[in-house]
Amino acid sequence: MSLYKDLSDKKEKLSLIGLGYVGMPIAVAFAEKVNVIGFDLNAEKIALYKKGIDPTNEVGDEAIKNTSVEFTADESRLKEAKFHIVAVPTPVNQDHTPDLSPVEGASEILGRNLVKGSIVVFESTVYPGVTEDVCVPILEKYSGLKCGTDFKVGYSPERINPGDKVHRLENIRKIVSGMDKESLEEIKNVYDLVIEAGTFPVSSIKTAEAIKVVENSQRDINIAFMNELAMVFDRMGIDTSEVVDGMNTKWNALGFRPGLVGGHCIGVDPYYFTYQAEKLGYHSQIILNGRIVNDGMGAFVGKAVIKQLVLAGKAPKNAKVAVLGLTFKENCPDTRNSKVNDIIAFLGEYGITPLVADPWASASDAKREYNIDLTDMSNIKDADCVVIAVAHNEFREMSLEDIDLLFKKCDNSEKVIIDVKSVVDKEKAEKLGYRYWRL
Repeated sequence: MSLYKDLSDKKEKLSLIGLGYVGMPIAVAFAEKVNVIGFDLNAEKIALYKKGIDPTNEVGDEAIKNTSVEFTADESRLKEAKFHIVAVPTPVNQDHTPDLSPVEGASEILGRNLVKGSIVVFESTVYPGVTEDVCVPILEKYSGLKCGTDFKVGYSPERINPGDKVHRLENIRKIVSGMDKESLEEIKNVYDLVIEAGTFPVSSIKTAEAIKVVENSQRDINIAFMNELAMVFDRMGIDTSEVVDGMNTKWNALGFRPGLVGGHCIGVDPYYFTYQAEKLGYHSQIILNGRIVNDGMGAFVGKAVIKQLVLAGKAPKNAKVAVLGLTFKENCPDTRNSKVNDIIAFLGEYGITPLVADPWASASDAKREYNIDLTDMSNIKDADCVVIAVAHNEFREMSLEDIDLLFKKCDNSEKVIIDVKSVVDKEKAEKLGYRYWRL
């Protein structure tokens, strides 16, 4: 009898290890088809899920209230499952080397509770070789079981885009791989239960691992090109957005725009790829340079703030600056690896401590990750400069009149608007005399 069949018949359970922006939606989706145990070390998060609260805003409170997922912080519950999906984060260290401690820790926990006949599928972003060379030995050590004989492994890279309500787990084609033909077939069949767009089997686990880091590296490089253009056009006095709008009229334009590249995927995955490449003696000529460009955009925007304040006749050190948005992208509460913090840090070098408001971000996350005290929008007034850093709907819907209320009463030529995401009507802002700059 296959594990897929036993799961479908609800004779066996599936576990999801790591219930964040990726893991929780997967658990909820599978719970509509099979019995699911959702495990996370964060007891506070588990308590919220049990109360029907979705702190990630990925599926919503109603879906959490109605799901049959058995949420738990008790690792021993993992013994009840035989199909395990590991979806923990894989960040980078300060020196940009991979930090595998979360996936290693998850492997240790799962190893202590692994039973014979299980299949373990990793979804965490890793460089090629981690599943088999790092995770499997840990699973074997803590379980006392032998991979290939007592349990099997596979890899299926997550492709969920936090905050995206269009491209969801169910309608994104899923890469699947297994250590052999039997495990690949089982893994494919299990994912086919919830992936409406279908699965795409590949020949090896390393291939699947490579696909994940390469697809995000490709996006990173393309955005880096646009960011480099933005820096050059700024010196030339050319509006980048107008150039891009014109370029995008051609049929084969790619549609990328300049911006802050943060978050837990595009801003991290290229480092995983180049790390392994360098271990094999190849030093990246393109990928790392793209990372350098993108990692420098926060400082570039920060310099624009200082320059525009000076041109407006303001002494930067005495200027009151407001930053709207802290999350790494719009309409999403995820603050991990947000490059808005780079803008704030740069301003700090000039003695500026801006007021930061974000209706989506968690105040506790902002304090813990960046030591930033978020404020309510109602507290922003008498500003000399307003930086619109994230294109939340709340900010897109603000009129110039609304934005003007954030400034101190003075001539519009002394009011600086820094529009990172081009949400303000440039023509109108300039016509009304604001000192307006956009990326």
